[in-house]
Amino acid sequence: MRPPRVTAVMLAYGAEPWLVDAARAVLASTGVDLELVVVDNGCTGDGIDVVKGLPGVQVIRPEANTGYSGGCNVGAAEATGDWLAFVNSDAIVTPDALAKVVAVAAEPGVGAAMASIRLAHDPDLINTSGNPLHFTGLSWAGGNGEPATAHARRTVVPSLSGCCFVISRHRWAELDGFPDEYFAYHEDTELSLRLWQRGLRLEYVPDAVVLHHYEFSRNDLKLYLVERNRLLTLLTAYQGRTLALLAPMLLLTEAAMLAAALAGGWGRQKTRGWAWLWRHRGWIRARRRRLQAERTIGDGTLADLMTARVAPSNVAAPPGMGVFNAVAAAWWALARPLLARH
Repeated sequence: MRPPRVTAVMLAYGAEPWLVDAARAVLASTGVDLELVVVDNGCTGDGIDVVKGLPGVQVIRPEANTGYSGGCNVGAAEATGDWLAFVNSDAIVTPDALAKVVAVAAEPGVGAAMASIRLAHDPDLINTSGNPLHFTGLSWAGGNGEPATAHARRTVVPSLSGCCFVISRHRWAELDGFPDEYFAYHEDTELSLRLWQRGLRLEYVPDAVVLHHYEFSRNDLKLYLVERNRLLTLLTAYQGRTLALLAPMLLLTEAAMLAAALAGGWGRQKTRGWAWLWRHRGWIRARRRRLQAERTIGDGTLADLMTARVAPSNVAAPPGMGVFNAVAAAWWALARPLLARH
């Protein structure tokens, strides 16, 4: 049989110390007919010049930094493969990883599939085996720091990790990819919800190993985008009834996040996100109409995917997290049965 035709999309921005290694690893993939599209969003390292000279690589440089969301869309637009593999520029795929993820993504009922993302400094430890999704829209790297042996079974996941996942080019086109407006962060969560809302499941492939040079960073832009885009996803992807049932807890979450932002020195970024949402309310309404019109599955059916406990292992829990989790669990216990009736 002819191997599946795959276009891998990789973004480059800033110094990118692992870019060449990541590109070469993708090109060394076995079991697939592969091309690599690299989107140069403003790479300042020498690696981009090396990558340009590698056979099977196409480098595209947009006029401006398009962010992760826009960059993935730019790269995917150049694809000729039947499958799209999105791979981070600091992620090293093992030779058979992409073929294994494609094989699962091709199964009936699967919307997309992700690899087993390991910590590059210790491949026996997980970076993420799928991202949990809190009902307030919070999400984090699931299983981070845990033994890979504890995540050795193929499982359905609430949300994909953008570090390395595969989706059919046809389905990506149907969804119009990521919304450019997200720029970066949480677009993988929105995509995951849209796939679930179409009745498609997301799969974690444990033996498709990818080594991620993971570094969690906190900066003003990231904190602004993460919080803004979390709210953007809630406002567009959740059904109206769901938002009404969860409104008290969502307002409490906003108060808690604002308090954390003020204590952490990024209060201006938090309020800046609210201002962006207000200025773009017309786009948000249009986006909401589209996402609600395309769905075939209600939020009540998807409630089992969500959790009421925030438990990220890649960041320190802020003060009061225990109280927040207790309140969230109590509210979810009340709201979930009501959602299930819809």
